[in-house]
Amino acid sequence: MQELTVSLNLPRDLLGVLDVPETSLSSRLRELIALELFREGLISSGKGGELVGKTKWDFIQLLAKHNIPYFNETPEELVAEVANLKKLLGDNQK
Repeated sequence: MQELTVSLNLPRDLLGVLDVPETSLSSRLRELIALELFREGLISSGKGGELVGKTKWDFIQLLAKHNIPYFNETPEELVAEVANLKKLLGDNQK
């Protein structure tokens, strides 16, 4: 992945709000950006994990820690998806 370096001026008291030492600020901001991009539906959980340097599973756990749902479908939509998958796979079990 090709990277881009961005310079950003922030108030020093932001460190207290984020509760991170200055040396961890870059990774914390990267994490917050990945979480928000996922929340907005702009990236997948796999890409989110890649952005923060973690596995997809670790990123899903990070989503849970921040109360961001991994699934945004309603229960009815999930039932319909399962039914469609069974139909596509030829699964006759009910």
